Amino acid sequence: MTEERKISMAVIRRLPRYYRYLGELLDNGVTKISSRELSEKMKVTASQIRQDLNNFGGFGQQGYGYNVEYLHKEIGKILGLENTHSMIIVGVGNLGQALANYTSFEKRGFNLIGLFDVNPRLVGMSIRGIEVLDIDKMEEFVKEHKVDIAILTMPKTKVKETAENLAKWGVRGLWNFSPVDLFVPDGVQVENVHLSHSLMTLAYRINECEGE
Repeated sequence: MTEERKISMAVIRRLPRYYRYLGELLDNGVTKISSRELSEKMKVTASQIRQDLNNFGGFGQQGYGYNVEYLHKEIGKILGLENTHSMIIVGVGNLGQALANYTSFEKRGFNLIGLFDVNPRLVGMSIRGIEVLDIDKMEEFVKEHKVDIAILTMPKTKVKETAENLAKWGVRGLWNFSPVDLFVPDGVQVENVHLSHSLMTLAYRINECEGE
């Protein structure tokens, strides 16, 4: 189904939320759920849920609803979570260290294998048993190890060149927290994350509520 027509990015971005809610239902011992019940929990219309899931085959049975374990597993497959993904972090300042210490990534199959920085005060330190290496050693490391994803938390003046190098060395995905949008060659996927955008959106919503 996904090969026959392009699924909208809006649908793709909702899948991790479905996956998270279904995981919580599994933890609570729920075995089946209707689209209406799921919509009440997620604050998304039942019609939207059905339309989203129909992009991938539907998964539900009329009169029964969804098997929670099965749907959770299938969405995980769609998201590629049945595979493990090796990651490195480039830029081990405050944000980089916080991400390095976030152990929940590993529960989803995202394994941190390398840390890199240019700051001599950070090079040589260890985070959860992984030594921070000088960025000059990154090319050799990436070529020796299979690195799927590079997390970029570095100044915008350096990030474009770094991203181009990582793509050239075979890194397949870039999770970019630097304050600039990255555009790289075809075959390399980029997720640009601007934390300030989310914060400004929240400020707008607060402002709108105060004006009502």
